[in-house]
Amino acid sequence: MKKNKIFIACDSKNINLVKKIINKTQNSKLQIGYKFGLEFLNSKDGRNFISKIKNKVTFGDYKIADIPNTCASTIKAVSDLNFNYLTIHINSGLEALKAAKKVSGKTKLVGVTVLTSLDDKALKEIGFGKKVKEIVLSQAKLANKAKLDAIVCSAKEVSIVRKVFKREIITPGIRFDSKKNDQKRVQTPRQAYKNGSDWLVIGRPITKGNIKNNLQSLINHLK
Repeated sequence: MKKNKIFIACDSKNINLVKKIINKTQNSKLQIGYKFGLEFLNSKDGRNFISKIKNKVTFGDYKIADIPNTCASTIKAVSDLNFNYLTIHINSGLEALKAAKKVSGKTKLVGVTVLTSLDDKALKEIGFGKKVKEIVLSQAKLANKAKLDAIVCSAKEVSIVRKVFKREIITPGIRFDSKKNDQKRVQTPRQAYKNGSDWLVIGRPITKGNIKNNLQSLINHLK
């Protein structure tokens, strides 16, 4: 039986907490990976901790966004950490995506679309003239052209992305209930999988409070 895939977001610079999250989320019912965000990646002991991880699926959520040479150089600089997945903002442009893909090696390069903390109103404030779904579609086409290995998008845009991008789709902004926190475009785990997500990224709904109980709630939700 195919297992549901979950990346658990280790969004903390507290090494002991991250160890606790990893230890308490070992189970046989889900395929679990661990996503490390900028807070952890830029912490004093973060790099050293990741370098010692064995036999786990790791996701370096750097969200690289820069000129082509800097994007490629950054990926080379963290290649010793052997991430399974690593993110780059698609809005860095086609040439940057190609340069990054060229040096990514065995690491799957993941293109980030519009952040799930943004909605149409927020994009308008930034200066964009198109709606979220239109921009995400354009970004998915660009990711496909650059031959990226995966895309990060809201579960609400998976069906749009799937039309032009046939590889892995990873979806953050997952909530078990109506609590959005700082997210705007959210869905439940069941809705996300139904829409066609390959991996879900879940942080606070699992890592805040009783981790084992929260994980069991997720498993129950998916039955």
